[in-house]
Amino acid sequence: MVQGLSHMTFIVRDLDRMQVLLERIFDARVIYDSNAETFSLSRERFFLIGEGADTVWVATMEGDPLPSRTYNHVAFKISDQDYDDYLRRVHALGLDVREGRSRVPGEGQSIYFYDHDNHMFELHTGTLDERLKRYSEGR
Repeated sequence: MVQGLSHMTFIVRDLDRMQVLLERIFDARVIYDSNAETFSLSRERFFLIGEGADTVWVATMEGDPLPSRTYNHVAFKISDQDYDDYLRRVHALGLDVREGRSRVPGEGQSIYFYDHDNHMFELHTGTLDERLKRYSEGR
């Protein structure tokens, strides 16, 4: 039986540049750096994002970036009150912000942005329960 999410891995051209992004936007903490050693396919760094039971393990590995951008993405939960702060963080790094899709009231706000290797991230203020409740109400 699946017990939950273990980790996410992002292949990136520049580990240092990705570290800056993860630290400045997500307040990530480095917990491992392989330096010159390669236990896996290439050099890698591990990060923790969040606190307590909501902590997420993110791995980054050196390699070729994604060839193109898609809507595939990873979404992280933020509060409504923090929306403007996170938008400033993304803009401060000069990242490409994608205009969000149209939304109905009650499903939360999102900031979509791409990193330097074509990965899309989302910072979202809503929850699954809120979205399902809103969708059950119809248009």
